[in-house]
Amino acid sequence: MNTATQKKPRLTTSAMIASIADEGQRVKAAPFGKALVEYAATRPEVVGMTADLAKYTDLHLFAQAYPERFFQMGMAEQLLMGAAGGMAKTGLVPFATTYAVFGTRRAYDFIHQVIAEENLNVKICCALPGLTTGYGPSHQATEDLAMMRAIPGLTVVDPCDALDIEQAVPQIAGHAGPVYMRLLRGNVPLVLDEYDYRFELGKAKLLRDGADVLVISSGLLTMRALEAARQLAGDKVGVAVLHCPTIKPLDAATILAEARRPGRLVVVAENHSAVGGLGEAVASLLLQEGVAPARFRMLALPDAFLDAGALPTLHDRYGISTAKVAESLKAWLA
Repeated sequence: MNTATQKKPRLTTSAMIASIADEGQRVKAAPFGKALVEYAATRPEVVGMTADLAKYTDLHLFAQAYPERFFQMGMAEQLLMGAAGGMAKTGLVPFATTYAVFGTRRAYDFIHQVIAEENLNVKICCALPGLTTGYGPSHQATEDLAMMRAIPGLTVVDPCDALDIEQAVPQIAGHAGPVYMRLLRGNVPLVLDEYDYRFELGKAKLLRDGADVLVISSGLLTMRALEAARQLAGDKVGVAVLHCPTIKPLDAATILAEARRPGRLVVVAENHSAVGGLGEAVASLLLQEGVAPARFRMLALPDAFLDAGALPTLHDRYGISTAKVAESLKAWLA
């Protein structure tokens, strides 16, 4: 059979929970769990908590290292958040982990009332953010940033890769107050070490410059934007990528400085619904400050309940694969 007419191999069910790494991409295993174990070695006040998902948030490494400081709360996310708040009142620094859909949708009132209203020192780290699982709307946290951004005083973080997570752990631990961090787990891609990058809580970082497009992105979409930028460089299209890992509070000064540069298409890219996430936060900032880019677009997940299926298929379908990101940027430049 001619290779040009060969069909792609059929994706198996395991592709619904596969790593988000592209084929051949460098990865690091369990960066969150390893970073937390290292940080907690000299800080006995740090405790780890989960709602029956230690293995699936990489918190099992903490449990193995410090079994006396690990608390398994069972399938009870509201109890998890309530207990984390209580522990914080005693001077402990709880890291509470679960899936993002369970931590936000099921336990929202407990985060709002028990943790955030009293400004308690709880770090909520939630796996499977946005479209990082193919198990359908019950497991796809496509609205978590919108929910968490709305809570007063809550810092919201969306790391890009393994390096981002490793460096974010000690900084969110040292931050006085509650934090919600999206969590990539398992074999996590490693890309930012190629860009002389260091995570700073509350800061956006320009990873590469370009005269034609400015992509303001967070999480998985920073990775995809960088890959798309390399592809488009071959077509003489200059794509700048401004990584914005802290969603709240926004680094307004850096975003405004880059958005004010004339003549560029400005695109906000995120692994989240188009409603209430980084895109709307940036759009609001630009409007309030009177900054009007030549053109402005949002590259985000639709305001819809997404399909179940293999992740590579879904990323193509909803426009957040590298190929689709590059395709969108080229179309918007036309």
